[in-house]
Amino acid sequence: MKHLLFFCGHAGTGKTTLAKRLFGPLMRATGEPFCLLDKDTLYGPYSAAAIGALTGDSNDRDSPLFIEHFRDPEYHSLLDTAAENLSLGVSVVVVAPLTREVRGARLFDRAWLGIGEDVEIRVVWVHVDENVARERILARGNPNDAYKLAHWEEYRQRFFMPDERSPGRW
Repeated sequence: MKHLLFFCGHAGTGKTTLAKRLFGPLMRATGEPFCLLDKDTLYGPYSAAAIGALTGDSNDRDSPLFIEHFRDPEYHSLLDTAAENLSLGVSVVVVAPLTREVRGARLFDRAWLGIGEDVEIRVVWVHVDENVARERILARGNPNDAYKLAHWEEYRQRFFMPDERSPGRW
């Protein structure tokens, strides 16, 4: 059985930190190879170059323009890469907000993900209080966060907690 494990949540919650801390113990516990796919690592430099060419601001990662034209292609490519690794017998840990996909229960839709019944899916929703998330975002000083910090009231409207009654394994 292969595993597809998602670490999802809003910015500043600790998704990447948690996934990296659990990565080694996860491989030891299962005795299986895993691949770590972090959206920011895989697509950050490319998206920065592309949005920078369009807007002159390579750190624009949350504006309506970015979300409309770059968000979905990044996520589709991320999930296609996960499916490709799974088809080769390598379990995958995916780190990305994937908020729309969590809300729509897409992460448990095998056909949408392009994976078979031989893959066990788990979703970890990483959550902290909004004030803690904002403090972490400020502390990390990542220029990619500038838009969300400048438009915090608008950005915070996207915050939600998944419904534990949603299908799948949480």
